[in-house]
Amino acid sequence: MDEISLGVPEPVLERLPDDSGDTAMDMQHAVADWESRLNRIIEDADDDAEAAGHVLDAIEHFEDRLETYDTFVPELRAWGQSPIYAIAWRTLYADVIAQLYEHEDLATYLDRERNSRLVQDGIRLRDR
Repeated sequence: MDEISLGVPEPVLERLPDDSGDTAMDMQHAVADWESRLNRIIEDADDDAEAAGHVLDAIEHFEDRLETYDTFVPELRAWGQSPIYAIAWRTLYADVIAQLYEHEDLATYLDRERNSRLVQDGIRLRDR
């Protein structure tokens, strides 16, 4: 499986307030770290299916984080606070997930692994 490359989309950075240089830098460092970790996982895996399983674990973590930031948006608005940072991080997580699925060789394995997990979860639910 090929190495993956991830980046922070310019529109996310452009929507940040002018005084949020630290947030932009945090996002860039986070994405670089995720890219490094995921490439290490892919390299260390015995085969592409195993690598995809680990990448899917990361995607599921990103989806959880996305949902967390999504719940912050109305709460921040209710308290009269700007949700711009929660929206930016939510958008970043969604974009990183999309970037992972744009890697064609990885996307096929991710779909297979996700479908396999759905079947396994369905069997477990019926057995109870």
